[in-house]
Amino acid sequence: QVQLVESGGGLVQPGGSLRLSCAASGSIFSISAMGWYRQSPGKQRELVATITSGDITNYADSMKGRFTISRDSAKNTVSLQMNSLKPEDTAVYYCNMDARAYYGDFIRGYWGQGTQVTVSS
Repeated sequence: QVQLVESGGGLVQPGGSLRLSCAASGSIFSISAMGWYRQSPGKQRELVATITSGDITNYADSMKGRFTISRDSAKNTVSLQMNSLKPEDTAVYYCNMDARAYYGDFIRGYWGQGTQVTVSS
């Protein structure tokens, strides 16, 4: 129904920047909230940032001031600009969208396959 594909991960040195993008495709009636989560080995998946359909943003405390989430609702995309990256930011980053696949559908949460971000010198 709804497929999410992330891009933009990779290896970056501490203090560097990366920009992640996520595009939704398939049968899409509407998308409400969009967000990014991450998961490090041995840890639970955690919130990075979310953005509502009204462009209200929310960030995890450790990302405030360093990360910026944005969306293009016309293109069904969400991006995450990550600056001042630290080794502890190393994780698989997942895109999430709450969407309806068709008129009358329930809002369902969809996930991308994840993209690896490694911060290391």
